[in-house]
Amino acid sequence: MVANAFDLEGKVALITGCNTGLGQGMATGLAQAGCDIIGVNRADSVDTARRVEALGRRFYPLQADLADAACAAQIVEQAVAAAGKIDILVNNAGIIRRDDALNFSERDWDEVMNINSKTLFFLSQQVARRFISQGGGGKIINIASMLSFQGGIRVPSYTASKSAVLGLTRLMANEWAKYGINVNAIAPGYMATNNTEQLRNDEARNQEILARIPAGRWGNPDDMMGPVVFLASSASDYVNGFTLAVDGGWLAR
Repeated sequence: MVANAFDLEGKVALITGCNTGLGQGMATGLAQAGCDIIGVNRADSVDTARRVEALGRRFYPLQADLADAACAAQIVEQAVAAAGKIDILVNNAGIIRRDDALNFSERDWDEVMNINSKTLFFLSQQVARRFISQGGGGKIINIASMLSFQGGIRVPSYTASKSAVLGLTRLMANEWAKYGINVNAIAPGYMATNNTEQLRNDEARNQEILARIPAGRWGNPDDMMGPVVFLASSASDYVNGFTLAVDGGWLAR
């Protein structure tokens, strides 16, 4: 039965940045499909833990500062010590800084690039090594953006970092498919999260955005559940190097 291909019973997913927003939604969706969750956050993840455990799944909290890519090896070591294995990695953690390109600071550039692309790569590298040592392959899901496809305005480092995510997803898929590792990405559209609060509070900009979305609304964390379960499951075993837009039709306009 094809429905069985989406069953993640007995799997363990490591998710970065899942204490709120899209990460929390994806953690909940994966738990609904049968996953235990290792949540890597800088802040408290009690609410996500409560949601996962209410579904009868285990939640293993890890704290780390993803601004330093050197934490990747320790994260994987701690994750395996806690849960015994890793089957799925979701690189969700990310930050954004806004300013005109003429005024943008080197600090804001480096902080965004470090978390959004550098740590994403080195954590993927560590997890891929773990997948190979475990045998049986694995799934890596990166979180890209509409700005992986478009330039945007006033977010130069975010645009650069998310463009890098799309390219790295392809690169890692090319190299690691031979090990049974699928690497794909999800590009959320305009979602109602902390990162977009400033945009949603700007009435004129909010209306401009809504006017372009065929679905006529901002996305929400629940909209990420189906796509992440698909890419984490055996239903997507022949999908590799692809970035899936979950955008209410934004890119179709």
